[in-house]
Amino acid sequence: MRKSEEYVDLHLHLDGSLSPEFILERAEREGIDLGVKSAADLCPLLTANQETASLNEYLQCFEIPLQVLQSAEGLEGAAYDLVRRLSALNITYSEIRYAPGLHTRAGLSQEEAVETVNAGLQKGVKDFGVKSYAILCCMRGGEAWQNMETIELAGKYLGKGVAGADLAGAEALYGTELYQDVFTRARELGVPFTIHAGEAAGPESIRKALALGASRIGHGIAAVLDEDLMEELARREIPLEMCPLSNLQTKAVKDIKEYPLRTFLEKGIIVTVNSDNMTVSGTDVVNEFCFLEEQYGLTKQEKEMLMKNGKKAAYVAD
Repeated sequence: MRKSEEYVDLHLHLDGSLSPEFILERAEREGIDLGVKSAADLCPLLTANQETASLNEYLQCFEIPLQVLQSAEGLEGAAYDLVRRLSALNITYSEIRYAPGLHTRAGLSQEEAVETVNAGLQKGVKDFGVKSYAILCCMRGGEAWQNMETIELAGKYLGKGVAGADLAGAEALYGTELYQDVFTRARELGVPFTIHAGEAAGPESIRKALALGASRIGHGIAAVLDEDLMEELARREIPLEMCPLSNLQTKAVKDIKEYPLRTFLEKGIIVTVNSDNMTVSGTDVVNEFCFLEEQYGLTKQEKEMLMKNGKKAAYVAD
């Protein structure tokens, strides 16, 4: 990494990016028995690899982090610590996403979860200078009322620490069309939203996300299978939040040589490069660019375009 380069990460999950050290420290404070005592023993339980069979298997790595994200102290500390780590990577802008409904197991309300994460992000911004905002995730397979509450909170806190909303989770099991009511409400509230689509399902999932009003698409790999869809994404200037290593681990693509990033760029699509989950995928956005340069032959001009696209696609302007 050249120190002059400033990075942006638009697709970054809080629960998938906790450091093993943070998890162990919070578990000890809160009396949670993780069954391991060292970061070395914990890492294999948190991290996906090339033997991971699918997105559904990849998602299993989130259960341990969620155990230490059920208290206000845990959530605020996690948000703050992540911003600290981003600053060391020379990341100047980040959108950190999480699902408030997944942090209510021990009695927190969704609103309390939102307020505590916002507090951690704000402290991180103050101490480390990384502009950081939250994206609130609705969950595929989640209760309808809970997802609707998430959207209401996104509207309430929009511009007050929250930048937008998202739909995450098991795409192949829960079709995008099931969430029409939720995102109709998001549009009514003026909440911009991205939707994970085209990662574990085909082009039609992306089309459904666009029909719901998504202004960005998380991953979007399957768009390469549909020429008309690629033209629509380019024409409508819908950014794709691509995450190379994660996409390989979830088998959205089988080989980096098949990665459609360059095809999308050639079609005029606004492609961005992001980390997805720093711990689960064992990466960060700087590493993603290094990986693309070494294994994909990413050129200097392509990198410059991707970094420019990241700033252009951000929900909060400088």
